[in-house]
Amino acid sequence: MKLVAQTCLACVMILLVGLSLPAVADKPVRVFILAGQSNMQCKVQLKLLDHQIKDAKTAEMFSYLHKDGDYITRDDVFMDYLGKRGGLTPAFEVGRSNRYGVEISFGHKMGDYFDEPVLLIKTAWGGKSIGRDFLPPSKMLSDDQFKQLAIEAKAKYEQQLENYKAKVAEGKKAREPKPAPSAEELKERHGYFYREMVSEVKASLAEMGERFPQLKGKDYELSGFVWHQGWNDQYGGLELSYEENMEAFIKDVRKELNAPKLPFVIAVMGQNGSKEPKGAMLTIQQAQLAQQDKPAFKGNVKAVRTDVMVDKAAEELIATWRQNIEQWEKTGSDHGYHYYGSAIWHHRMGQAFADAMLELMGE
Repeated sequence: MKLVAQTCLACVMILLVGLSLPAVADKPVRVFILAGQSNMQCKVQLKLLDHQIKDAKTAEMFSYLHKDGDYITRDDVFMDYLGKRGGLTPAFEVGRSNRYGVEISFGHKMGDYFDEPVLLIKTAWGGKSIGRDFLPPSKMLSDDQFKQLAIEAKAKYEQQLENYKAKVAEGKKAREPKPAPSAEELKERHGYFYREMVSEVKASLAEMGERFPQLKGKDYELSGFVWHQGWNDQYGGLELSYEENMEAFIKDVRKELNAPKLPFVIAVMGQNGSKEPKGAMLTIQQAQLAQQDKPAFKGNVKAVRTDVMVDKAAEELIATWRQNIEQWEKTGSDHGYHYYGSAIWHHRMGQAFADAMLELMGE
């Protein structure tokens, strides 16, 4: 009898504790922003994954993505990617590009970790620099600087036009140069994709319930930002200002989104793979790594090296892929760019970004 009474009392206590805790349904949606240039886009061909989920060497690595060969679509992790929306799945881009990216392993890890729903807002455009396209507002040039750039662009255009006319006069094939942009056009181009990114994030948050009926009526918590970019800043001397531009970018994004300590994970550019980085790539890597050591970013910014996660099988085969196309299509899905379009490399990066984010969140 005493045992029964104690058991009943324990049941009551558990019930009362359960009632005192907020139900999972009432917890805010965890929102993560994934942004950058082409390396953040979808670059792994689905047909490569189709092979690697069955290959004995890689099947275990990707087992969490499918059930009996059919890709899983999560009902607790959602993605909003520039007009395409739905539950997270490697087949998300089927019908548009038949590719996927680091959001898959990142999103699965976050979905497995959190009880509450997870929303990934992804904004990425290929061939964009932080020195121009993603230039943050606090680093915007003055009107006089734009006028000077327009003068320089016009002089360059006139020289190109002379060369073009000379070649045509000699009967040679040549491409006519595009007219030089005006100061107003240059001003519009600088920071254009920064503004597009912020606009898309704000719209996604404001329309979350309409874009995802499963999330209607729920609050959200802006939980983290992953930045995967750097390639285009290797040119035109933009690498020299990358560190200050990156610092300003983080501060401006936090200000725009009213999230002063928003956890920020930076994917350190790593297309060098097993080779030692050099030149502009090394400069950008150092600029990205330097962010986590800045006093204002201690404990809320983390830079994650991506070169150390290299898919060595793809790296070894890339030099002769043309002579080994059949083998290459079972190994990678790009040629020298975008981490070889390697499913393995992207899998490792997404998981590493998630680990770094959870560490910054104190989870």
